Amino acid sequence: MFNDIGPLELVTLIVLAVLVFGPDKLPKVIQDVTRTIRKIREFSESAKNDIREELGPEFKDFEFEDLNPKTFIRKQLDNEDLGLKEIRNGFDLKKEMAEVTDAVHSRDSDTSSASSGGSIDMTKKPQAPDPDDRPPFDADAT
Repeated sequence: MFNDIGPLELVTLIVLAVLVFGPDKLPKVIQDVTRTIRKIREFSESAKNDIREELGPEFKDFEFEDLNPKTFIRKQLDNEDLGLKEIRNGFDLKKEMAEVTDAVHSRDSDTSSASSGGSIDMTKKPQAPDPDDRPPFDADAT
């Protein structure tokens, strides 16, 4: 419940509670707060049980935590019926990237050796036309 509160923040809250409520009333306030939290939890559990009873026996395994999208997706991805663990474990990103890098480097060395052998270099940019040449006329564009 208080996973994101650090020790310094907790001490600050305690000091503020003592200053606001005073050392005499603080135990009574703590009891009231815990009693209220307990009642809210009981109300929540009874509401969950009522909903489960209304849904019927086909939803007996229904968990309200599954309504959270993260939990739902995580549960579905961990499902063994889909076979996603084998796919996830079979895919090695470092290996795939190394293969792609090797393929790119070998292609670069092949094109540089081929261009020195007299073949056409496809990486060159076309030459700019002379300024005296008119651009080609396109009848459909006008």
